[in-house]
Parts: sequence; structure tokens; C-alpha cells
Amino acid sequence: MIKKCIFYASLIIIVTFLSLAFKPFELKNHDWFYVNNSDETLYNFPSKEQTDYSHLNIPFTGKFFIGFKEALAFKESQGKYKKINSLGYMGKYQFGSQTLKTIGIHNNEAFLNSPKMQEKAFVALLSKNKYELRDEIEKYSGKIVNGIKITESGILAAAHLGGVGSVKKFFKSNGERYLKDNYGTSIKSYMKNFGGYETAGIEANSNPKVM
Repeated sequence: MIKKCIFYASLIIIVTFLSLAFKPFELKNHDWFYVNNSDETLYNFPSKEQTDYSHLNIPFTGKFFIGFKEALAFKESQGKYKKINSLGYMGKYQFGSQTLKTIGIHNNEAFLNSPKMQEKAFVALLSKNKYELRDEIEKYSGKIVNGIKITESGILAAAHLGGVGSVKKFFKSNGERYLKDNYGTSIKSYMKNFGGYETAGIEANSNPKVM
């Protein structure tokens, strides 16, 4: 009887020891790996709509510079590097021969066959236009002109479409003068549709050249 009692008592002690041995360690929260209910982040599939990202405390990437240049390229040529329109404008961003010469490009065929050169040309022209329109950008950015909120990216897009001179005429007329290209696209529409993009990284340059 005594032996049975000792046996069962020993068995109870062993089971108790094993149970304690496998008890999980107490987990502690660390500042670097702690999430509370207020930190909940919702994930969505990629979307073009900024409102779909209202729960995220991060910038909406669609308004970054890459969004600006790709949106403008799609408007100009559907993003096609070898596109030539009926007026002879070339490439993804639709450059004219004379405009290319101002940034150091004299070989149209080489330009059409080089996506890298076209991308550099686009940035170079933006730099040149930003320098030539620096006074207008400083004076009108953030203001409303003829119902359009003026931004730097809108000004640069309009200059790409119609040239620096047309943009200056637009502001001198307080937006009342209707300026358009041969296909009917207006300076005003570019001001509106391409406003609010991030173009602060473009450095104004009076004489940029594509090497």
C-alpha cells in the first residue's frame, strides 16, 4: 500500500514538473514591435483612386513626379517612344525638331530610337521651362486664375504643350485668352489636368543639354 502511494505521489510530481517545464514564457511588448488597436493598417490592392488609401498615413504615389511624366506621356502619345504625329512631333513626349535643338539634340532618328535619350530630354525641357517661367511660378502658384488652381506642375505641363510664350500670354490675360494647339487642346486644360504633381525636384536651368 505504501509503495503504491509513493508511486502515485511520484507520478503526480513528475506530471506537475513536466507541465511547468513546457509553460510558455511570459511575452513582453517592446516599443519596436508593438501594435495596438489604434495602429491598425488596412491593405488594399493597387488603385488609381486616392480615396482608396484614406487609412494609410503615407503619400499618395500617383502625385509623385513619375505619375506626372507618365500621365503627360499618355496624353501626348499613349506612352509610345516611336510615335510621330501628323505635325511631325516625335516620341513619347512629342518633341518638335526645333525644341530638341535647344537642349542639344540634333539627330531625330537617334532620338526616336533611344528611350533613355527621350527621358533625359523631357527632364531637360522641364528644367529649361522652369527657369524661363520662374517668375510666373512664384507669382501664381497656389492662386486661382479663371477658375483654375495654379500649380507648378500645371504650368510646366502647359509649357510643354504650347511653349513658354503661350503660358506667359495666359497669365497676362488673367486666363481669359483661349490658347490651344492644332488639335484643339488648350493651355487651360493642361493647367487643370496636370496640376498638383510633385515637380519640386526639377532644377531650373537656363541652358540644359542632353549628353
